[in-house]
Amino acid sequence: MASLQCLPGDPSILPLKDKDSQEYFFSSDSDDMATSDKADAIKDKDKLDPEVLKDLEKHQYLMRQAIDVAEEALAGGETPVACVLVYDGAVVARGMNDTNRSLNGTRHAEFLAISEFLSKFPASKLRETDLYVTVEPCIMCASALRQYGIRCVYYGCGNDRFGGNGSVLAVHSDKGLEAGYKSYGGIFRKEAIMLLRRFYIQENENAPNPRAKGNRELKQVV
Repeated sequence: MASLQCLPGDPSILPLKDKDSQEYFFSSDSDDMATSDKADAIKDKDKLDPEVLKDLEKHQYLMRQAIDVAEEALAGGETPVACVLVYDGAVVARGMNDTNRSLNGTRHAEFLAISEFLSKFPASKLRETDLYVTVEPCIMCASALRQYGIRCVYYGCGNDRFGGNGSVLAVHSDKGLEAGYKSYGGIFRKEAIMLLRRFYIQENENAPNPRAKGNRELKQVV
């Protein structure tokens, strides 16, 4: 994803320059419902796939662990995107966004989690491993996950500017040399969005496109 190079503030998940996304990071996940069509679209995002509903309690438990890691990132002034890798039913690796601290645009949560995983297991075990991540993987991460052969990805909210699991490109399922992987979104979608809102509403010098925020309020409803 050379053309989408990440700079401080992680432009791979930057908001667009419109009213909704200036506040809420992902334009289609804004709660500024100008039309009934928009409202219906948001409702659709809250619908979970039947495959997820079959074992919802397990998926929520694992996504909650990713949310907890994202909370740690937020507390440290980092963009609150995080993930866990689950192998043989257990969380074996974690990752949080590290682009602001490191000034290295490749240090996305997924890459750091994979690095930890590979320090414990051979790469072939990723084919038996699932990823739970708070935000849909960007195109760069989605491609890496496919090349490593991840078994399945579960994510919280979509990434409508750089999403690689269907929001922009379907890197996970398009025809290619490597086998694709299944992907399901919407697990704790609202919680994931609220973490991002909290990051942008606070006085945070790491947030991209800094603006005067003294009169801004955190909207609690997604």
